Amino acid sequence: MQQVEISKREFVFQEKVENRGKYYFFKRITDILCSSFGLLVLSPIFLIVGVLIKLESKGSVIFSQERIGKDGNVFKMYKFRSMVANAEELKDKLCHKNEMSGPMFKMKDDPRVTKIGKFIRKTSIDELPQLFNVLKGDMSLVGPRPSLPKEVEKFDNWMMTRLEVKPGLTCYWQVSGRNDIDFEDWMKLDIKYVRERNTLVDIKLIFKTFFVLFGDKHAS
Repeated sequence: MQQVEISKREFVFQEKVENRGKYYFFKRITDILCSSFGLLVLSPIFLIVGVLIKLESKGSVIFSQERIGKDGNVFKMYKFRSMVANAEELKDKLCHKNEMSGPMFKMKDDPRVTKIGKFIRKTSIDELPQLFNVLKGDMSLVGPRPSLPKEVEKFDNWMMTRLEVKPGLTCYWQVSGRNDIDFEDWMKLDIKYVRERNTLVDIKLIFKTFFVLFGDKHAS
């Protein structure tokens, strides 16, 4: 009798592993197809935004920054530059105005943000270059937003669970209030995704994200 029960447990475990494997396979195929299609269709927007950024301020069109990915691996994340070229240097002078709890830095009406930067942030267009990260495999369409190395260093142990999956373009936090959610609740939403992730959850989050593209009052 005991052998039968053990066999059942082993069968359930094997079934979960197989299902998880199918989920990851489907997720990666979806990431490749959607990111490739997105980069092709949105190429005119990339061109227009790039020209506008260049016309307004000096500096590169694309801003790249080291972020922490799955299993703590470091990668370069891409964004359209929405701030002045020396934004990182000016950050130290603005730390006392941080409006986000925890190690993250968020500030409404950040003086470093350019005029075109405000628009592309409001519409989340600044995140579109991360489709290259998705295509490369550093990120996925859905997953916790990637954090800076210095932010991860200050994480509590339970928060490290979010590093068990690839970071993503969108997540529960992205569609649930963003800057109106404090740091700890943000982390809890990421852990919620890690525990509940499946194909249906991913599809729902992708569809919800489309509403953000038309302007999110919580974005800044």
